[in-house]
Amino acid sequence: MWRWREGVRGQHEPNPITIIALGLSPTGIAFVRGWAGKGWSRHIGVFAYTPLYVTTVRGTGKVLASTHQAWTPTDKESKYKYHHSRSIILPGLLDLFPSHTHLYILTNSVKMVPSIKLNSGAEMPQVGFGLWKVDGEIASDVVYNAIKAGYRLFDGACDYGNEAECGQGVARAIKEGIVKREELFIVSKLWNTFHDGDRVEPIVRKQLADWGVDYFDLYLIHFPVALEYVDPSVRYPPGWHFDGKSEIRPSKATIQETWTAMESLVEKGLAKSIGVSNFQAQLLYDLLRYAKIRPATLQIEHHPYLVQQNLLNLAKAEGIAVTAYSSFGPASFREFNMEHAQKLQPLLEDPTIKAIGEKYNKDPAQVLLRWATQRGLAIIPKSSREATMKSNLNSLDFDLSEEDLKTISGFDRGIRFNQPTNYFSAENLWIFG
Repeated sequence: MWRWREGVRGQHEPNPITIIALGLSPTGIAFVRGWAGKGWSRHIGVFAYTPLYVTTVRGTGKVLASTHQAWTPTDKESKYKYHHSRSIILPGLLDLFPSHTHLYILTNSVKMVPSIKLNSGAEMPQVGFGLWKVDGEIASDVVYNAIKAGYRLFDGACDYGNEAECGQGVARAIKEGIVKREELFIVSKLWNTFHDGDRVEPIVRKQLADWGVDYFDLYLIHFPVALEYVDPSVRYPPGWHFDGKSEIRPSKATIQETWTAMESLVEKGLAKSIGVSNFQAQLLYDLLRYAKIRPATLQIEHHPYLVQQNLLNLAKAEGIAVTAYSSFGPASFREFNMEHAQKLQPLLEDPTIKAIGEKYNKDPAQVLLRWATQRGLAIIPKSSREATMKSNLNSLDFDLSEEDLKTISGFDRGIRFNQPTNYFSAENLWIFG
């Protein structure tokens, strides 16, 4: 053992070495921990340990597991995938050990998030992280921290104006070995001013460069609206107005022209899957008539005030996965001074939602997210606070009763917030009628 240990130390220092303890008792783990304390191993971890056993292991010493490799073979958990969970650096303990030894603590490990099988064959995490309204000044850190918290799906868009910064967060996490590119599921969207067939690929390549990746796991048409092209060198993101102020100029590009260009992205390896956002039933019916590659997903506004059950039924019948955005209803829109968003009872403060949460020892946000996922949808909540990131990610570890699901669905009033005319006056932009 001594010769092997010294050989490993001599060959690999200062590169990190991970020792995986397979089936060791807590005493055995303590022995392996000693290697880290003496600088012989920079990382230790465990494999195939149950949550209870990991908890036991965590209590046996100061140097804690940096990784936990596990699978969940029970029937209830068969939908979960093989999983690597990585922990976070604990700087406060670094002075206890040699400078070349990194100490880790296994906190709330990266959760095993169930995935949804898309019609393209790809596996999409059911819980992702939305990037709308994430300020560019903090976007890099937000994405980096979200990856550490366990998020693997990131939902971005040209119009959010933060893709380059989000890409920096991804690059940092990959560089530090927290995650590999292939473990991430990066989503972006085609903005309205790039719907002309010859504009699609160039803007996608720009977005890929901003993210610092070679392909998108999923690329969506953001809105079923074609607007006149605005050169990115003039204004980026271009927004809704041609002049950046008030003028709306439609383009003559058809959805079919745009979709054909989207299909070429898959053929060229620039996107693994393609889909649509903010499409209603009639547009889906039309798209499916000519699509060579069927949309893998449909992203829609979805919350108890806007259930859209008929649209969900259509998507299910056609094998199209659905992702919900704005799961908390008016919460995301109150800052825009929308009258109906201001007047409606905030769902996060609703007494009924809060009472349901108390039954399960969950907060209102977790209840609303679980309502959506139990209905089969993927979700993309966001937060810049680490505690909320983890709380949202942990919204899958309980089941609402059928009665509670019906109660929440009973909030439906058909109220939509993400209607362009709610942001500015535009008579010809009533996208949803």
